Amino acid sequence: MAGKKTRSTRSLWDAAATTVEACTNCFAPRRSRIGEVHETPSNDARDVSSSSTVSRISSASSTHTNTSRQIGDNARNKFWKDRFSFQEICLATSNFSEQNRIGRGNFGTVYKGKLRDGSFIAVKRANKNMYDRHLSAEFRTEIQMLSKVEHLNLVKFLGHLEHEGERLILVEYVNNGTLREHLDGTRGEPLEFSQRLNIAIDIAHAVAYLHGYTDHPIIHRDIKSTNILLTDQLRAKVADFGFARLAPDETEATHVSTMVKGTAGYVDPGYLRTNHLTDRSDVYSFGVLLVELITGRRPIERNSGRHQRLTTEWALRKCRDGDVVVAMDTRMRRTSAAVAAVERVMALAAECAAPDRAARPAMRRCAEVLWSVRRGFQHEQQRAASAGAGAGAGTRPRDDSTLTHASSVTSLEE
Repeated sequence: MAGKKTRSTRSLWDAAATTVEACTNCFAPRRSRIGEVHETPSNDARDVSSSSTVSRISSASSTHTNTSRQIGDNARNKFWKDRFSFQEICLATSNFSEQNRIGRGNFGTVYKGKLRDGSFIAVKRANKNMYDRHLSAEFRTEIQMLSKVEHLNLVKFLGHLEHEGERLILVEYVNNGTLREHLDGTRGEPLEFSQRLNIAIDIAHAVAYLHGYTDHPIIHRDIKSTNILLTDQLRAKVADFGFARLAPDETEATHVSTMVKGTAGYVDPGYLRTNHLTDRSDVYSFGVLLVELITGRRPIERNSGRHQRLTTEWALRKCRDGDVVVAMDTRMRRTSAAVAAVERVMALAAECAAPDRAARPAMRRCAEVLWSVRRGFQHEQQRAASAGAGAGAGTRPRDDSTLTHASSVTSLEE
């Protein structure tokens, strides 16, 4: 049995290489020749108009949205302007007290705020040295990107406020912490495989939306577990657009040339080497995140031995050797259905983290593969439960969250 298991695992990984080539051909961009777009310092200033320094909130909308959406944005603008001032935000956050500090973004600190009606918001307060050119660009970039997007699995933008030396971004408050906190065990119960799979699908939806369903494709550039927020129902929302970039709008361009930004362990090696940014750089980061979800480990484990320090390399090597169970987070139940599904997820992670970016699948393809994994996992759970009941042994324990939370597929365009 062990020999058959090893051979079947190896054949799965051999087949993955063929699948990569097929996926690449399917999603290859239709361009007549290779080109590139170079980043210029004036782009950020041109993309976002400067705001008045009076105490007010504004919520910009994309110039390419349809009329009904523009009407909705205008109504929201008036709602926020009429309702809030900088002083009221100070009151909501208890003057930005340490007790209300819930995290740090790329350009400042994030606070929880309680509004007069009892609802909550998250307030991102820029660092006091915000007039540093790079930090100011990140602030404006986040406003620009957040105002262009709306999706169930993206943190919702509510507006921004500027008052004298203060710059604030207001977004929805997601109350169940980050994915990394859950993987570390500092929040809630340990995540079962089905819950991790649902989270991966939510993230894939969000990033696929950014790449293919916005008015202008967006590259997030900082997909990582601390930028994934979870709701009480363990639905994932991608946050922090401070490093995001618009994809090239010239039809013949294949990448944007820009200085490297991101987080160690998640950054595409090709981007790191050449400064050429593409949507496949986000795909690489997503592959690292898939490994993180399955192993529970950080991408770089600085206290581990030399051969285990880089989690993605270590885990994928274990999978190639047929030892996928060794790579699994010890807090996950190792049912036969879970192990089989983990093998498929890790095969996808290997495709996403391929050294050659042309071999990486599109994010839409990643979502489709994960949907297929979830269907297969549910089917195996149901089959095992039925077999157990038929044998008179009762229904074996199973994780019902897969069947409730994941019973329907959320549209990428939602």
